[in-house]
Amino acid sequence: MKVVPIKQRLEITLEIIQACNREDRKAINMLYEHCFQLLMPVCFRYNNNEEDARAALNQGFLKILAGLKQMDGEFNFGAWARRIMVNSLIDEYRKNKRYTDHIAKSDNERELDYHATGTKNEGESNLGYDTIMKLLEALPEATAYVFKLYVIEGFSHKEIGDQLDISEGTSKWHLSTARKMLREKLEALENHKQRMVI
Repeated sequence: MKVVPIKQRLEITLEIIQACNREDRKAINMLYEHCFQLLMPVCFRYNNNEEDARAALNQGFLKILAGLKQMDGEFNFGAWARRIMVNSLIDEYRKNKRYTDHIAKSDNERELDYHATGTKNEGESNLGYDTIMKLLEALPEATAYVFKLYVIEGFSHKEIGDQLDISEGTSKWHLSTARKMLREKLEALENHKQRMVI
């Protein structure tokens, strides 16, 4: 996938938005190309292959296009479009209900909170983005999804709980589990590297 540097991307102006609202095909095509460059990396974070990522992008783009009709005046298109795309990805995730197979159920939410407390995010700030994304592929889907929403997208546990229809405690548990599993995988990688040096 060829990604154009941000400074070479088209600036989305009010005129382009108005032309899109008039269903001007040229303006819609320009907007799509801009969204492809801006949002395809977001779609790749939540999909394992290019075909699924493109399908997610197209679905989100339709929501962006529909939402433009409510826009009047200046606004930060990039931030707005990114939020629409993330919400679209969450909606699709919830609709498929795949995450329910991976959610650890507990009758006692305090137990989940207990397991989530005291976990610090020491390692992830020192890791490269590509390394984290590669390691996340090996985690259970729901756990990886919560980690991405919390760490990468900046959602709070309350927002994640509302979006995924889980409790805040379950969200914290998934984050804690993701961090623990990532630490274990990193330690295994480090031990493997040390053995190779010896």
